[in-house]
Amino acid sequence: MADEVVLRFNEVTFEYLHKKPLLEEASFSVRKGAKITLMGQNGAGKSTLFGLIRGEYKPKSGQISITNGLTIGTSLQAIAREDMELTIEKYFAKAFEIVPPNLASRISKVMDAVNFNIPTGRRVGDLSGGQQARLLLAYALIQNPDILLLDEPTNNLDQAGIDHLIQFLIMYDKTVIVISHDADFLNCFTEGVIYLDVFTQKIEYYIGDYYSVVEEIRNRVEREQRKNAQLEKQIKDRKEKVNFFSHKGGKMRKLAQKLRTETEELEEGMVDVRREDKTINNFSIPAQDITGNIVTITAVKIIQNHEPVIKKADIILRKKTHMLVSGPNGVGKSTFLRTLVSDNHEGAKILEGVRVGYYSQDFANLNYDDTVFDSLHSAMREGVDGQKMRAVAAGLLITGDLMGRKIGELSEGQKGLLSFARLVLMQPGLLILDEPTNHINFRHIPVIAKAINEFAGAMIMVSHMPDFVKAIKIDEYLDLGKV
Repeated sequence: MADEVVLRFNEVTFEYLHKKPLLEEASFSVRKGAKITLMGQNGAGKSTLFGLIRGEYKPKSGQISITNGLTIGTSLQAIAREDMELTIEKYFAKAFEIVPPNLASRISKVMDAVNFNIPTGRRVGDLSGGQQARLLLAYALIQNPDILLLDEPTNNLDQAGIDHLIQFLIMYDKTVIVISHDADFLNCFTEGVIYLDVFTQKIEYYIGDYYSVVEEIRNRVEREQRKNAQLEKQIKDRKEKVNFFSHKGGKMRKLAQKLRTETEELEEGMVDVRREDKTINNFSIPAQDITGNIVTITAVKIIQNHEPVIKKADIILRKKTHMLVSGPNGVGKSTFLRTLVSDNHEGAKILEGVRVGYYSQDFANLNYDDTVFDSLHSAMREGVDGQKMRAVAAGLLITGDLMGRKIGELSEGQKGLLSFARLVLMQPGLLILDEPTNHINFRHIPVIAKAINEFAGAMIMVSHMPDFVKAIKIDEYLDLGKV
């Protein structure tokens, strides 16, 4: 039955790290075959809610009910670091308690579903970010789940990959719940929104496509703000009258008491207006004072038909020169950036003495065992003190309560904002940005684009977000898809 409820949260309360409440008596239900967006601010606990659905976490109170016998498959945000050394075939084998004898044919079927053709003997860690995104989805599908949970499935995907995923999800006849910051992607197939509020720890459920729901929320917040403004005016007026009449005698004192009671009722009627996502402050990334040919590129190794090919180039990047590296998933964009950062690329050279600020798409350059404080402190240059460090972090929503937390405990969005804070403190001469909008709330993206545009050093960037790329002034283009 299409109207059958397959998942229900009934007054679920959950506390996670450091006794921080994430859910407070949350209730919602999902029907069979529904396509639902899970929405909320960075750090609100969206990925943790997926963990509750999977049974990895237990609620403090309330009930989570899943229809008997239904299975759950999850496409996570990133492949676990310990799985990077596995072959693709062995990675898929991990999806089963008992490996089925027809594993090879099942792999072939799900790889076809996600439009991914690659030898299964390849090492997972050798795949590009976009290829890993396809692999994560295929890993979830090979389990043939009744409920499919997708956590940021468009990260690192090129436009062809995103278009294929949209087509797949429209045709998919099972239940899907998806976390994503890609509004256009969500609007193509979702029919409802579950909103997790980081401030109230409540959950709200809305019916409709993504853009309609966002507009409905915006209108509701405006109505509530107007209602509160009217009530505040009435409350102020009554309090002034209470103060005036309470000093009078007899009937005036009784009137003051009546007005005081009315004031309390008005205050109780104040609507708890949901605070929308707070946007990061405008920020700038100071550039190292350096001159000359900051990056010289004469050749780039690319991948064609799973084989390496050398592509010749003639590019020099100096101060205030911004370059976009483009090409399809798997062509070698991230590999080029990684080898350049590690000074291990034969056809490209960074000028000696240049500080390199690297934003890795999978945050591989962050030590997950470091505290946030230690990570920020290690990025500081001379002349930056602790007060400045905390101010930079706070402007990027890395607040004091996060300083003692290990990086591995942060949400992916918080790791992204931490990475930008480190770039500000580092004052690099060269920025190398690999998908810098991954996991980032869409409200922050114009602020980030402005900071990158104003960076006075050299910059190399890979991004599959067209609107973001359009907002960046690009001086040089390196298309790895053209030989």
